[in-house]
Amino acid sequence: MSNNKHIHILLGAALLVSTFSCEQKNETASEEEKLTVAATPKPDNQPDGMAWIPGGKFTMGTNEADAYEAEKPAVDLQVDGFWMDTHEVTNAEFAKFVEETGYVTVAERPIDWEELKKQLPPGTPKPDDSVLVPGSMVFTPPPYQVPLQDISLWWSWVNGASWRHPSGPESDLTGKENHPVVHISYEDATAFAEWAGKRLPTEIEWEFAARGGMNGKRFAWGDELTPNGQYLANTFQGNFPNENLGEDGFVGTSPVKSFAPNTFGLYDMIGNVWELTSDWYDALKFARLAGQAPKLDANMNPCYNPDNPFAQERVIKGGSFLCAANYCVNYRPSARQGQAFDSGTSNVGFRLVKDPENKTLSLK
Repeated sequence: MSNNKHIHILLGAALLVSTFSCEQKNETASEEEKLTVAATPKPDNQPDGMAWIPGGKFTMGTNEADAYEAEKPAVDLQVDGFWMDTHEVTNAEFAKFVEETGYVTVAERPIDWEELKKQLPPGTPKPDDSVLVPGSMVFTPPPYQVPLQDISLWWSWVNGASWRHPSGPESDLTGKENHPVVHISYEDATAFAEWAGKRLPTEIEWEFAARGGMNGKRFAWGDELTPNGQYLANTFQGNFPNENLGEDGFVGTSPVKSFAPNTFGLYDMIGNVWELTSDWYDALKFARLAGQAPKLDANMNPCYNPDNPFAQERVIKGGSFLCAANYCVNYRPSARQGQAFDSGTSNVGFRLVKDPENKTLSLK
């Protein structure tokens, strides 16, 4: 491997989400499978573009044998009602925010080596300054099948990649105004949220909303990935990472609302792009909630990811257009990963929530 390629992959390792951990009708749930929804009345004055999520008790996580350990065990929780964006924030919406505020995203700023090295193994040498330039991680499918253990074979650090140039400096947003914005860091998402008068959802809120009133189901719409042969989300069909057959109608991101909404009226909660939440990533979160692992105290790092021990990560949910049956299978409500808090990639976006008056979050 050349020196430059090694440096870019090293740089990308600090910024890359661990993608390896990577009119239609919904199936109707039985009464036993539906969530027990708390009696949280829908407030008046519905915000534009948002749906009311009534809150209630539900089972978060999973006990499925083939699920990732970070999703286990299933725990019973309760969440109060809240408003949620019906779709992911689009390029057009983010462009309006930038136009009005002059905001510059993290991917467009010079890289601060002093900050970056905190997420790398101690003693990592500083790369040449020519490498420390603005950019982001972009999915670059190889021309042939490659080992699935080495994510550097399909992820590349691309100088100049950003929300404006999602595939690199030669790309733009023409025809993608209604696609979800990508290459967004946690800082970028929270800046947009403050401007919009909203906030990022907690992981609990996000999963409750994604389940859409169904409990104990593998997918957001039931137990079959493609009921009656229909694709209900933008995922990867074919042999990951080199052969996306596009059987769902898309290769890459899709316009928001391309698939039917769930019963709460939310689009693309599964697939299209991963969505940021406000929670720090803890691989033992559910084990701690279930009393199977020590609880975190004030002196402990809120982040714990044995696969990426030096990174400070936020939880992302929902999977993306890169989730495939032969790879990550993360197109499930319980799926969760960590995303470096100070970076974005070409398959991570976000949507926001808004509190009604006197709303509080409770865990029971």
